[in-house]
Amino acid sequence: MFRIRGQGPWEINLGCNFGCKHCYLGERPFSGLGWKDKVRLLDIMRAAGVLWLQITGGEPTMDPHFQGAYRYAWQAGMMLTISTNGSLLWRPDLLRLFRDCPPYRLVVSMYGASEESFDTLTQRRGAWKAFRRGMDAAREAGLPLRINVVVTEDNASEADEMAALADEWNVENHAYTNMTPTIYGGGEPLLAQSAAHLRQRKPFAGCNAGHTFFHADPHAKVSICKVGRDDQIDLMAEGIDGLTRLGTIADRLMLRTGGCEGCALSGTCRVCRPLAKHYQEARAPLHSYCQHGDKETAS
Repeated sequence: MFRIRGQGPWEINLGCNFGCKHCYLGERPFSGLGWKDKVRLLDIMRAAGVLWLQITGGEPTMDPHFQGAYRYAWQAGMMLTISTNGSLLWRPDLLRLFRDCPPYRLVVSMYGASEESFDTLTQRRGAWKAFRRGMDAAREAGLPLRINVVVTEDNASEADEMAALADEWNVENHAYTNMTPTIYGGGEPLLAQSAAHLRQRKPFAGCNAGHTFFHADPHAKVSICKVGRDDQIDLMAEGIDGLTRLGTIADRLMLRTGGCEGCALSGTCRVCRPLAKHYQEARAPLHSYCQHGDKETAS
């Protein structure tokens, strides 16, 4: 059933200047809507009741229409969060934009505490220097920042140093340690994670995906969330009326199927069904997402 949706992430463009080993997107093409369709998409979101909008990517600030779309959404009254790698935050035009139209928050990913580890994980020479330049400028401008400290096999030895650097900057930070398969079911990101830093997930207790929020990809294909992308709705073709089907789609995607149906442990499962499907497609070890793979359960 359709309800007013208070929030929604929008992948404005999957293109990125980094090539991170752990990225859940897999392929990252530079493509997306033209300007007029971006405006139309934002108008639909506003009509749907979106008050909190997360603009992400790829690296969203690289999209040719990012600044115009950001300003349009801000002027429409939306609270804006930008997920970014921080590498372009030094640009004067971006700093002016965020000064004139203040974001609610800029969430910046940190991939290491040294040039070697940072550039290795992002697979881009110069990534560390670009990150530091962007962070220095953002901090100087007083922008509202939060750091996601991404811990992988490449930078695991620097986990404490990354958190300490964020604390030194007086920036709120959160450690991200559990990688997931790509949205296509590829297992490559799982190879990047640090086994020593994996955290036990809490039992999945349900969520409002498809009911109180939705996810939009670069071509305005809408799904219940960034993980459950089956049965996408083309908003450019259907408009706001297409959103009325999301609730039914969400309820169906959350059903335990494909080997999970009837599982006696489903009540305390640690991942939602759409995410479990990606793990299964990636042929991931059971212990990474299912209690049946735990040693204590197996014994």
